[in-house]
Amino acid sequence: MPSRRDQIIMSKEEVHEFFQASKTMALATISSTGEPHLVAMWFCLIDDYVTFWTFAKSQKAVNLRRDPRATILIESGEEYANLKGVEITGECEILDDAETVLSIGRTLFSRYMGQAQSEEVLNTFLATAPKRVGFRLIPKTVVSWDHSKLGGIY
Repeated sequence: MPSRRDQIIMSKEEVHEFFQASKTMALATISSTGEPHLVAMWFCLIDDYVTFWTFAKSQKAVNLRRDPRATILIESGEEYANLKGVEITGECEILDDAETVLSIGRTLFSRYMGQAQSEEVLNTFLATAPKRVGFRLIPKTVVSWDHSKLGGIY
């Protein structure tokens, strides 16, 4: 009989679909005192890697420049029977060339604000790009769960 853990693991395709449907991730970095620094972030998938941007002087960027280790969590569900989530631990690669940062911004804009926005709104959104830096999470471990696969059985 398969373990419950084996029954709830999401396939790579299911994880990808879950990420596409999710809008916010929790990002944990390590502060200078060794304590976790946890924030909610917009994200996108670029070449199947969780990718995001932030202001270069933000605490998370400072933390990741000092120690690239990070954990992200994307989750959903209100009751045990429909809990879903993915946790990825790994190291963040810094993406700080202007063209790449701008590309991340365009991808985020499209994902969160849609193509129907005006050029003026896009330009306002991207105007912060020179002050930003991008990050790509290179996975070390991926843990996923989808309790709906249990058919409502606890």
